[in-house]
Amino acid sequence: MNITPADRESWQVPSYDTPLWLGRQHPWCVVIPVINEGERIRNLLARMAALNIDKMADIIIVDGGTTDGSLDLDALQQLQVRGLLLKTAPGKLSAQLRCAYAFVLDQGYEGVVTIDGNDKDDPEAIPRFIDSLKQGVDFVQASRFVAGGVAENTPASRDLAIRFIHAPMLSLFSGFKWTDTTQGFRAYSRKMLLDPKVALFRDTFTTYELLAYLSYRAPRLGYRCVELATIRRYPKGEVPTKISSVKGNLLVLSVLFKSCFGKYNPQD
Repeated sequence: MNITPADRESWQVPSYDTPLWLGRQHPWCVVIPVINEGERIRNLLARMAALNIDKMADIIIVDGGTTDGSLDLDALQQLQVRGLLLKTAPGKLSAQLRCAYAFVLDQGYEGVVTIDGNDKDDPEAIPRFIDSLKQGVDFVQASRFVAGGVAENTPASRDLAIRFIHAPMLSLFSGFKWTDTTQGFRAYSRKMLLDPKVALFRDTFTTYELLAYLSYRAPRLGYRCVELATIRRYPKGEVPTKISSVKGNLLVLSVLFKSCFGKYNPQD
């Protein structure tokens, strides 16, 4: 899956800097989007180090503009991080992910696992995600709701919205039975990310569009999709999220409807 110069020139990728890059070691990588995650990102990286994730995949952080001092380069390298990208253009999560996916595709990775940097997801599932990619799966979705999955302290409003609105709609319109569609803990094959019928690198993806869009688009294009049981724990009290309770959730619902009705599909 080589990238032609013409195809690469057509990608719309937000500008970013690369404060740290130690080179590719593995065919697979783990991308972690963050912004001001404080101790949460350090805890996640420590858990990944204890699991020796760096022995099977390169760890790359994509930063949306952290100002809390949690991404000290020396500390990151001690926790086996091989790359740090800093988005310098406007945009939220989808803009960060476009930076990261363009970078890892340029580096020749065969597949990418993405896990949120807020330490809600247990990284013990990462080896299973990579095994699925090796077996030819194109889209692996984490799920706390399938057999073997664990959901702890999930806010009731979010649990109801996922179970009765978000997942059912994407299941109906995509043709694949999803159970946990708002999760950012996923894995994608290189083939799927490069497909012009997916057309990942467009400026229309700036906030939370990519998650819903790919859950809708990948099954409809015939890509092999699976859900794997994972553990997702919310801390008691504070809910670590960048989505505001009213405006943010309305935006997520708007993105959901636009995705399901093909508003983000590339124009022929």
